[in-house]
Amino acid sequence: MDTLTSIFGAINGVVWGPLMLILLLGVGIYLQLGLKLMPIRKLGMGFKLMWQGRGAKDKSTEKDGEISPFNALMTALSATIGTGNIAGVATAIALGGPGAVFWMWITALVGMATKFAEALLAVRFRETDSTGYHVGGPMFYIKNGLGKKWMWLGVLFAFFGAVAAFGIGNTVQSNSVADAMNTTFGVPTWLTGVVIMVLAGAVILGGIKRIAKVAGKLVPVMGIAYVVSGILVLIVNAGQIGEAFGLIFYYAFNPVAAAGGFAGAAVMAAIRFGVARGIFSNEAGLGSAPIAHAAAQTKNPVRQGLIAMLGTFIDTIVVCTITALVILTSTVWIDGEEGASLTALSFDAALPGFGNQIVAVALAVFAFTTILGWSFYGEKCFQFLFGTRSIMLYRVLFVLAIPLGAMAQLGFIWLMADTFNAMMAIPNLIALALLSPVVFKLTKDYFDGKDVLPGEALDHDQ
Repeated sequence: MDTLTSIFGAINGVVWGPLMLILLLGVGIYLQLGLKLMPIRKLGMGFKLMWQGRGAKDKSTEKDGEISPFNALMTALSATIGTGNIAGVATAIALGGPGAVFWMWITALVGMATKFAEALLAVRFRETDSTGYHVGGPMFYIKNGLGKKWMWLGVLFAFFGAVAAFGIGNTVQSNSVADAMNTTFGVPTWLTGVVIMVLAGAVILGGIKRIAKVAGKLVPVMGIAYVVSGILVLIVNAGQIGEAFGLIFYYAFNPVAAAGGFAGAAVMAAIRFGVARGIFSNEAGLGSAPIAHAAAQTKNPVRQGLIAMLGTFIDTIVVCTITALVILTSTVWIDGEEGASLTALSFDAALPGFGNQIVAVALAVFAFTTILGWSFYGEKCFQFLFGTRSIMLYRVLFVLAIPLGAMAQLGFIWLMADTFNAMMAIPNLIALALLSPVVFKLTKDYFDGKDVLPGEALDHDQ
């Protein structure tokens, strides 16, 4: 295990180095400027379209996708609102200091343009497989948008995606839940793993329609409940909110000294952990969310892009900010705690007796929905590589991995997930940069009132 940890540590240091920061922020800024800040300016329009897209208007739209535009967003959010919002934010603050939160925000603001472009291209270049289901995502917009000579890049993304799903979307989630349930309620880790496996298996084996149906119900309810709980904590800690914002903005550009159990952090650490945990949480640039948006019942790629970009805003600007403020308005972060336990202790400091339980339950539900969303992402990547007949094999392997993750060593699991995150992002970001003219043209056409079609009706069965 030590050898594996060393190998992944070395790879992680390279893929999350300056090149990745430049790629993630650079492509996001380029898209945001190329779109003339449209994702930020049209945020209200995105929410309006999301509300309108809660269900197919009539039966005739069902042939245009498998799930409603709203449920496509909820499926994407189910995969992003997870341990990144609870443990990831805490880890960013514990390792990068309060300034890391500022860089999470920056990542989200440029990430809205990235997520918009991803979903637009996913609908534009999606295909229909042999079962009649719509399939799309980076591997398809690389194949159909960039052409056969770039096929290798699509294969790389699909490989990293299929493997990464077992890390970021499976074992990390079950591990975090098992740890939280064991610490808070004394539940054995193996039992938590088995329970999650049974519940997730019942949904995952039913495919995208069942996943979207469950996500469409669970994500809004749990998301709102968590935000309300966080607001209650902030009401209790109202006097410290101004100071918390001051810490975030000051330490985004200044090193933070060691205090208590906190080891201190340089500005580069704030940027690195802020960007890394921001991406881990909202997944903008990873290329995962467009796989869900490709299944939406829509003929208009721009409209789906406007809905998709809300995922980044809701995940990071709303949910992660609530978590960060809860942590920074308490003093627990100075004591050297990190991960989900830091968030739980911060909630408990303001709401003694049941703050821990709120975080444990939220973590369990968020992680459960993340497992559902990522099972679909990994499945589609696997299908791209090995064909439609391989889908059920992947689903079974994915479900069986859940209890193994619950009992594994947390440090190594986080390291592996972080590494594959970056390796997924690289092919996707290259494709987004090369296909940016398509994004700009279709967006301009849409806002000029011209018809924007989803692309050619392509049939696909590897």
